[in-house]
Amino acid sequence: MNSERFESGLIKLKEIDGEAGQKVIDGLADISPDLAEIIIEFGFGDIYQRPGLDLKSRELATVAALAALGGCQPQLNVHINGALNVGCQPKEITETIIQIALYAGFPACLNAMFVAKEVFIERNIIKV
Repeated sequence: MNSERFESGLIKLKEIDGEAGQKVIDGLADISPDLAEIIIEFGFGDIYQRPGLDLKSRELATVAALAALGGCQPQLNVHINGALNVGCQPKEITETIIQIALYAGFPACLNAMFVAKEVFIERNIIKV
């Protein structure tokens, strides 16, 4: 796990997801460290390093994909936090989630919006 791809991927993961991303990687250490290495090298060392999209656009695309897939609430939570970490505004995130209603349906949209609400509450963006 010392490759240049791994090292640059780990830096990018920390930039985007901070502790939450590291918790995912740490959670894989005892069951599949190889999966952790693949996620870091390919996902964050290759894909997130590509030119053409800034990190805000990449995180909004990731939020849209996870929301549309459904059943990805833990990963969606991490990437909504990541979107905020790289400068996305809450309104950009909620609009991205509303956009998926047209293509993935209202259940996926609602589930994702409630994950966003949890994140926004945790980060004191909205009050309950």
